[in-house]
Amino acid sequence: MHWFILQTDNIMTKLSYIIPCYFNGENLPITSKVLIVNEQLFSEDITFEYVMIDDGSKDNTWEELQKFHALYPNKVKLVKLAGNVGSFNAILAGMHYATGDCNVILAADLQDPPELIPQMFDYWCKGIKLVIANRADREESLGQKLFSNTYHYLIKKLALKNVPEGGFDLVLFDKELRKKVVEMNEKNTNILYLLTWLGYDYVNIPYTRRKREIGKSRWTLTKKIKMFIDSFVAFSFFPIRAISVIGILLSLCAFFYAVVIIFAKITNIIHVEGWSSMMLVLLIVSSFQMLGMGVLGEYIWRTLDTVRKRPPFVVETTRDEKNTL
Repeated sequence: MHWFILQTDNIMTKLSYIIPCYFNGENLPITSKVLIVNEQLFSEDITFEYVMIDDGSKDNTWEELQKFHALYPNKVKLVKLAGNVGSFNAILAGMHYATGDCNVILAADLQDPPELIPQMFDYWCKGIKLVIANRADREESLGQKLFSNTYHYLIKKLALKNVPEGGFDLVLFDKELRKKVVEMNEKNTNILYLLTWLGYDYVNIPYTRRKREIGKSRWTLTKKIKMFIDSFVAFSFFPIRAISVIGILLSLCAFFYAVVIIFAKITNIIHVEGWSSMMLVLLIVSSFQMLGMGVLGEYIWRTLDTVRKRPPFVVETTRDEKNTL
């Protein structure tokens, strides 16, 4: 792999922050200050753009975002979505409005350290188009760690072999990758994993994810389960293949069971109770059929959702330096 040094002499480079916000009204006054202070860690020839997306919040998130915009109208863009569409679709909306030479996705609650971004940006200046900060550890409960570690382990083993262990939320990427993801306009997917799916070589920086200090997380168990299903359906054929394998195994079991029944009838060595054995077979086969239909339904539903061509998000209003976009 050949690296090149990005020449920035007399050229202003723009770094776009894409920050989805959902019930982050308490976080934003602190987050906005941290973002501005963090600019001092960069060289003077870097300009900044903050694309803040309100993902249908019902608290004072939009009001706090407007305060941030009022202070820095030349660098803050606001996008208010009509309803809650999930963090990944909110990130996609931010990608549509970002204009930077490189981009970084950052959580509004500051659980991912912004001070890592200058180091990530340095790698981009060397020609690395994708820089990932992966979670080596988490300051969270045992249950949260268990779910997260299991999810990312299965994704790495069964879907995307090239993702870093522990998963990631903080990622910096070139505008070329942003354009490719926007063009795909995929629904029901994991935008972060879509960046690694593109196949570009990346640099990995491990870190410990912080405990959330302000506000309450809206990352519910239902949303986690949906993300789990979406990720597997979007990036893996394993569920479909598993149905085929289980079907073959059940067919073999049925064949050998039929041989046993026939042998027992002919020889009278074994007395087989018809009702119990029949019900057992019916329950096993019916359960598998329902499971198989459910898996197939997940794939078919996502195909239908794509064919409909409904937008993954609807923008209610926006703000930029001219107060509108």
